[in-house]
Amino acid sequence: QINLSVIHQYVDYLVSEQNVKNVFVNGTTGEGLSLNIRERKQLAEEWVRQGKDKLDQVIVHVGALSLPDSQELARHAAAIGASAIAVIAPFFFKPTNKDELIAFLQKVASEAPAVPFYYYHIPPLTGVKIRVEELLDGIKEWIPTFQGVKFSDTDLLDLAQCINKNEREQFAFLYGVDEQLLSALAIGADGAVGSTYNYLGRKTTLMLQAFAKPDLALARKYQFLTGEFLNFVIKLGFGVAQTKAVMTFVSGIPMGPPRLPLVDASEDFIVKAKAKLDSIVWPDGD
Repeated sequence: QINLSVIHQYVDYLVSEQNVKNVFVNGTTGEGLSLNIRERKQLAEEWVRQGKDKLDQVIVHVGALSLPDSQELARHAAAIGASAIAVIAPFFFKPTNKDELIAFLQKVASEAPAVPFYYYHIPPLTGVKIRVEELLDGIKEWIPTFQGVKFSDTDLLDLAQCINKNEREQFAFLYGVDEQLLSALAIGADGAVGSTYNYLGRKTTLMLQAFAKPDLALARKYQFLTGEFLNFVIKLGFGVAQTKAVMTFVSGIPMGPPRLPLVDASEDFIVKAKAKLDSIVWPDGD
C-alpha cells in the first residue's frame, strides 16, 4: 500500500540532505504503472502539498495504457497545480509510428491545456523505439504545451540530434540514464531525472557544478564513482526494489516493499550494496 505519511519527511530530506528541489512523481522508480488511478492521484496531491514553498517543480507522470485513465490523471494534475505533466508511450498495444504516438500524446496533453507537457521516452521498458528526433518535427503544432523530453535511453546520437535541431524551440532535454549523465551533458542535456538522485543528489549536483565551471576532470571523478557503485549493484541484480532498499538505508526513511510482481531486495544485496557505497571516497572528502 502507498504510505503518504513519509512524504513530508521525504521532501525535507531531498531538499536539505541531497540538494534536490525538483521531483518526478509516479514514474518508474515510484512504480506509477503498478498503482491504480486513486493511488496515483493521492500521491500527486501529497507531493504537491508537501512541496509547496520547498520544491521548485513537481512534475507528475500521467501516462497509462488506457487513454481515458491518462486523460483523467492529466486533468487531475492540472487541478492540483502540478508544475508539468509527462506521458510514457503506451506499451501493450504500441504505437507503431510517429503519427500514432503523437495522436495519443495530444489527446492527453489537451486535457491540461495550461500545463507544460513532457514526453517520457524509455524504450528499454516500453519497447516503443520511435526516435525522438523524428517525433519532435512539428510537434508544437499538435501539442502547443510541449516543453521537452525525459530521455531515458542510451542512444546519445538520437539525443544529440534532438538538441542540435531544436535549439530554437528551447525544448528541455532531461536525461534519465544516471550512469551516462556526464556524456549527455556534454552534448547539451539540460538536466536529469533519475533514481540515484534520491540518495546521490548532492554528489550529482557537485558533478553538475564541476561540469559548468568547466572542471571536466572533477566532473569525471563524480561520474566514474557513481558508475562504480551502479556497475557493482547491477551485477548483483538492480531494479526498483533494490533502489528502494538503498534509499532506505541511506536516508533512514522507510521506502517499504515494492508491489508484485516485483519482490523485496534480499538481505545479501542490502549488506553488499551498503558496504560498497560506504567504501567510496568522493572528491569532496565524504
